[in-house]
Parts: sequence; C-alpha cells; structure tokens
Amino acid sequence: MNSQFIKSLCLGGLFVNPLFGLAQPKPNFVFIIADDVSFNDIRCYGNKVVKTPNIDRLAKEGLRFTNVFLTASSCSPSRCSIISGKYPHCNGAFELHTPLPPSEIPFPLLLKEKGYYTAHVGKWHMGPYAHRAFDLYTDGNGYNNGDGGENNWVKFLKERPRGKPFFFWLASHDAHRPWGADTFKITHDPSKVVIPPYFADTPETRQDIASYYNEIGRFDYYVGKVREELEKQGALDNTVIIVTADNGRPFPRCKTRVYDSGMQTPFVVFWPKGIKNKGAHPEGLISSLDIAPTILELVGIAAPKGYQGKSFVPVLGNPDKEIRTAVFSEHNWHDYMAFERMIRTKDFLYLTNALPNLTNCGPADSKRSPTQASLNHLRDLGKLTPAQADVFVSPRPAEELFDVKNDPEQLLNLASVPKYQKKLQEMRNMLLKWQAETNDSVPKKFTPDRFDRETGNPLRKNKQPAL
Repeated sequence: MNSQFIKSLCLGGLFVNPLFGLAQPKPNFVFIIADDVSFNDIRCYGNKVVKTPNIDRLAKEGLRFTNVFLTASSCSPSRCSIISGKYPHCNGAFELHTPLPPSEIPFPLLLKEKGYYTAHVGKWHMGPYAHRAFDLYTDGNGYNNGDGGENNWVKFLKERPRGKPFFFWLASHDAHRPWGADTFKITHDPSKVVIPPYFADTPETRQDIASYYNEIGRFDYYVGKVREELEKQGALDNTVIIVTADNGRPFPRCKTRVYDSGMQTPFVVFWPKGIKNKGAHPEGLISSLDIAPTILELVGIAAPKGYQGKSFVPVLGNPDKEIRTAVFSEHNWHDYMAFERMIRTKDFLYLTNALPNLTNCGPADSKRSPTQASLNHLRDLGKLTPAQADVFVSPRPAEELFDVKNDPEQLLNLASVPKYQKKLQEMRNMLLKWQAETNDSVPKKFTPDRFDRETGNPLRKNKQPAL
C-alpha cells in the first residue's frame, strides 16, 4: 500500500478500508492477551483436550495464524515490545519488569490522539510511562481485577463512552502461576492431558498441566463474555478482536526459552466486516512487532519512524500473502542471568547463547513446580531421557540449529552435523546482520541471578555465577 493511499484513508468519522477500498466507520479494536499460554495449548491449534470453545469460534469465523512469534518469552519485555513496536533491546525494557521508557511511543496513544477511546484492563507490567496511552487503566488505580484478571473486562466495555471508536487492551493473569482456576466452572481431567516429551509423565505433572488447562479454560470463558457484550452493544461486526499470549506456558523448557515452546504464540484475528476468508489459517511468518503497525494502518495512521514491525494488513485480505522470511527473538534477564538470540524461518530455528556455561532452567516459578520436581526425581534416579535432561545441561551449546519441519519440538541439535553446515552459516549470517542493524551486543556486565537455579528460591545475596 503506497503512502498516498495511506494519507487518503481518513475521511472524518469514516475511513477507507485498506482491504476493500470502501468508506466505512473506523473499526474498533479489542486486543486480548493471555499470560503464559503456549500456541498449542488452544484447541483450534491441535490440542484435543483443552476446552477453548470461544477462541475456537473466533478462529472459525476469522483467521487462525499458524506462524506467529513473540520477540521475548518473558511477560513484560514481550508486552512492552508489542505496545512500542520495537525489539526489547531497542526499547530499553528488555529485562523482566523494566518499565517502558518515556521516550517510547505506545501505539494506543496514537489512536487516542485520533479520537479513539482507549482502555487497559487487567495485568500491566509495562511501567508508569505507558499509562498516557489510555483514557482508563486499572494499573495502580485500586481496581480489583480478580484472580484471573478478567473480572472488569465486560464492566468497562459496558461503561465505555458511546459515539467514539474504541481500543481495549484486555490482559489476563491466566495462566500464570500460582493456579487459581481449579474450582472454576471449566475443569480438565489429569488423565487426558497432553504430556510433552521433555516432561516426566507422573500424576503430579498431569495435575499440574490440568490446572494450567483450567486457567486457559477460564481465560476462554471471559473471551466469550467479551464477544457476547460486543454483540449486545451492536459493535461486534466492526470490531477487530485479536487473541494472543505474551509467552509460552510456565513450565520447564517453555517460558523464557527461545524454542517454539516459549516463543510461538496463538494468534486469532476476528473482524466480521473486514475479513472475507473466514476460517483460513495463514501460514506466513508474523512477529508480535507487526501488531502495532497493522492496527495503525487499519485506521490510516502512519507508524512512527522507529517502529520495527511490518503491517500484515495484506494477509487479512489474502491469507496466502507472506510479509516475512524470518522472525527474531531474544532472551535476557528473567530471574536468572541470560543472553540468547534466535532466528526462525519456516523450516529452521537457529539460536546463539552467550552464557553456555550456565543451565537454561526456566523461570523461578517453573523451578518450584510439580513438573520440575518430577524431573528432579528422575534425574536423581539417573532415568532422564535426553529431552527431559535439557533443563539440567551445563555447559550448553553456544549454537543450536533445528530442522523444525522434521523436528517440531526442537529436540535434535544439528549444529555439528556436516550436512547442515551451509544452513548453519546462512542462519548465523542472518542473525549477525539483524544484530548489527538493531545495535544488539552482549553486555559487559550482566544482571546477576536473583534465584537459586536448582530450587527456584530467592537468593539471600545476589551472587553472579562464575563465568
């Protein structure tokens, strides 16, 4: 889409739909983001046990994207990246719970300046400077969002001012540990849950996963309530609903890791007035960086010069369209010292680890989980499989390469296999080029561990592991 056409989009209270070239009311947006949910833990993504009928319905009537990746598998860096349109190491909020700097431009602020009513309801973790993007926000304002963070979603949709287009960022605490949905109206049978090959199949692990599924079920329930309210208001047809998550499941070898189990996210886009190919599942690569420029383009706002994403508006009109050949992600400090970088194409995943002498154990809450305890028990008995042993390995490879078509779980590192040396060099060069272009470099000093890597308990003194 050329710049002249973008400039011609806004027509008073109307806009020219970039998909169909028709003048119509500006679309509304409801961006719904789960906490710690992997892409394949939603039923429409192939999980036959988890109960997500509302998300599945949105996917059936909209688009289910199959290759969407986050820039960080860590909550606040991921969210700050989405809202700022920049990679974590570029926006200054690259470590856990680092606030987004005041110099960054949250994309909802641009909507607000163009007459949108903007609201953030639920989990925050982006710092005080992003508050200016919202007419209403629940962070630090005394609101009780409830155990899962969704209790105020419908309430604030009802209370929004009429006559203005709106943007809602609805954020849940589901499915973050500790669990709180085991007595909710949607529960799951531990005997039927899906056990990844890098977990131990024990009753404790099964109950841990069932409780996680219960959290997802609660999240899905409130997604349904949001849709129901928009329908009651007569606003559903011209509202773009996006459902996604900020990082992978809070389990060993998932959250904070740069494998697909940490970085690949569910991504459903629903928009009755704007999507014709309902039920399609675009397979092109998308980065979470692309969300901001896409929403801005849909209302005729040019993305700020520093934004690093690409609009996927063309994909909304043609699901076969592809806007990227690769996506990039990073892992910085989250409870533990870390520095990993990843490039993912459709067929391969390549990563580098600047601290290979340390274990890559996952966040502290995961280390204290029943699933981790089951792995610890197998380790002590000397019965771990190679996949299960991954979270204990030290030293680790400085480079890893995976053929994701033939190894979707990324279990077999091909970096030393002669047959793949050409591909290794190609991926290495692409990653180095990206790092140079985005001014990414290994820090001279790392933020030290704040938790014990074996137990996940807080350290009394922040002692940096020997390098």
